[in-house]
Amino acid sequence: MGNFNHPRSMIKKIRINAVPIKFIILYLTLFLMIQKHSAVQERKSSVYNFMTTSDNQRIRYGIWYSHNETKRGSVILLNGRKEFMEKHAETIGELNQRGFDVYSLDWRGQGLSSRMLANRHKGFIKNYDSYINDLNLFVRKIVQPKAAIPLVILAHSMGGHIALRFIHEYPEIADKVVLVSPMIDILTWPLPGWLVRLMARVAIKAGLNHAYIIGSGDYTVEKFKGNRLTSDPERFRDENKAILENPDLALGGVTYGWLSATFESIDILTKPGFAKKTNTPILIVSAGCDRVVSVNAQKTICSLLPNCTFTEITGARHEILKETDAVRSIFWNEFDRFTHTFKI
Repeated sequence: MGNFNHPRSMIKKIRINAVPIKFIILYLTLFLMIQKHSAVQERKSSVYNFMTTSDNQRIRYGIWYSHNETKRGSVILLNGRKEFMEKHAETIGELNQRGFDVYSLDWRGQGLSSRMLANRHKGFIKNYDSYINDLNLFVRKIVQPKAAIPLVILAHSMGGHIALRFIHEYPEIADKVVLVSPMIDILTWPLPGWLVRLMARVAIKAGLNHAYIIGSGDYTVEKFKGNRLTSDPERFRDENKAILENPDLALGGVTYGWLSATFESIDILTKPGFAKKTNTPILIVSAGCDRVVSVNAQKTICSLLPNCTFTEITGARHEILKETDAVRSIFWNEFDRFTHTFKI
């Protein structure tokens, strides 16, 4: 006859096998609950999204919320030319630790925002009004409806330039502004500034708006040795690591169109009377060894601004926020001192 199992044996066997199955179900349930909780926390702490401008450009932005019980306010973090939000993850984390929510965006033409030309490596902008309008849309649509107050703008290099023009047009937005190596004027060494401006004008008249300036080209990995940006080798590699993970973040050199628009905006920023109409409290933190933008221009505009404090960090290169621990420590001391009135 065939195999026959007594009913009692079957029942006993089923009960024995059911024990590990219960543990497996319990484990899976706990695992899914943890995953769901982690996903919710991630959405609360970091959000990337897009907004669309009136001229149909997609601008990527990010929001990072502080988990501190007491919020000190919000920071709008504005990066420089060629940069993207991922590059400043360390700074964003440090702001969160200080109790600030952080709002940031990729400027049009860089990061994962819409690029202006078919060759996405080319740095181009028609005029700086586009940057200012994008920032205004970001503040009105994304930041103001949910931001904890007071509101601080922390801006680097080109972002500092745009921030100054922005608060001139919209003085009610920010309570305080911190400018790190702001691009008040650019250094054109080894060529004199007047010659570079002349070259830009000639190129524009010749219809070369979209052409790279002499010496520029598509993105290539820059070597640490001899770089003008930072003396910290690890933080120097942050940008390259991010681009390696997502090549779409890469941006090459500037075009004559970008250069012409930049000179035009510099002239607006530095024209007589412009600075005197900006009353927002401003801290300028300057890099003593900056070879990208003019420190003298920073000192000059600070002397003209009604409520400006100037600090120069000896030995620092252009990207203070990506510099050594020693340099960054000086910066954070200045930042904390400047924003201490926001402590609750």
